Amino acid sequence: MTERIPSAGTGQADRDARPGDGDETAARDDRLPPPRLGYDQHTWKEIAHLLVNLPMALIGFVYTTTVLVTGAFLTVTVIGFPLLALGLMGARRLGRLERARARALLGVRVDEPSPLPWRGARDDGLFARIWMMVKDPVGWRTVLYDFIRLPWGILTFTITLVSLFVLWPVLPFIARGLANVDRAMVRGLLSPSDELERRIAELESDRGVVVDTAAADLRRIERDLHDGAQARLVNLAMGLGLAKEKLLEDPDTAAVMVEEAHGEVKLALQELRDLARGIHPAVLTDRGLDAALSSVASRCTVPVKVTVDLVERPAEAIEGIAYFTVSELLQNVSKHSRAKSAAVDVWRTEERLLIQVADDGRGGASLDGGTGMRGLSDRLGAVDGLFVVDSPEGGPTTITAELPWRRRKV
Repeated sequence: MTERIPSAGTGQADRDARPGDGDETAARDDRLPPPRLGYDQHTWKEIAHLLVNLPMALIGFVYTTTVLVTGAFLTVTVIGFPLLALGLMGARRLGRLERARARALLGVRVDEPSPLPWRGARDDGLFARIWMMVKDPVGWRTVLYDFIRLPWGILTFTITLVSLFVLWPVLPFIARGLANVDRAMVRGLLSPSDELERRIAELESDRGVVVDTAAADLRRIERDLHDGAQARLVNLAMGLGLAKEKLLEDPDTAAVMVEEAHGEVKLALQELRDLARGIHPAVLTDRGLDAALSSVASRCTVPVKVTVDLVERPAEAIEGIAYFTVSELLQNVSKHSRAKSAAVDVWRTEERLLIQVADDGRGGASLDGGTGMRGLSDRLGAVDGLFVVDSPEGGPTTITAELPWRRRKV
């Protein structure tokens, strides 16, 4: 069973293969039969679209000139920018209506633009939200569309109306030519700027994953401190208090209690070391991935061969993600694989850091198998990474992780 989670930077081909994303499938769906002297449903839809152009162009032009121009003039006042922001949000709605009209009458299928990334702006306050709305490229492209549509709407309405009575035999050809200009306008101004719009949406989604992951890590650290080292230190303080009281009246009992407290101190220190290793191990900072992964492999319940082929160290963040990815995968090997051996390989190919963890166990690993694979794929995807699971039933299992190579700051 092979499962693949593409990242924002590497899954472009997969996304482009979906219908409705401006791909070849959508292009074929947009393709209309050539116009004929006869009138078919496509011709009548085009004629209807051209006749509706004038009222729609009037609505768009009046809206943009009254709301947006007024807002632009009032930017020197308190209400100017909020009014301009709301005007651009309304322009987005007009653009949605025009895309729906083009889909219904012209057969133009374009994606809806990405929504504004409200989450980050909401955290930064009201002004940040207003400014994000004011600089919205989707809204401004719709404004441009509405401005240039008025003369075009007058022209197409007039030509189509006259042709209905004067040039009836050749009206299908005229309608097709005018409608093709409309199609070009919709695709050019009302379709999302694919790479930028898609990238904004992906980055917003990835930021949510990073925030959620960081919050989960903080909760885990808090839980480990509360239930582990903190509880032991509280017991240690109570035990030493009792030993102090018995020191004069019962020295032997006090000595036993001090000995028990000494053991608690050792356990608390070990738990704190384990917790620190889970946050960021000192060996990774001091000696890099080779030594850190060898340390992780030594704690695995099956023999693990580690091969790290890196001339230089990557950036701290990438190095940390690589370490914790291998650490969690080797934990899965210990708990679930029933393997006899495993191998970890790390190398660099051009501007990518590749990690491969393989074992000869029973296989059957999946992204939805409850072993943390989904969390790993989300973390890698948040940094433009790639996560591939190849684990047929009966084994073997090979998991490949790919991260962007970023140079380490000196």
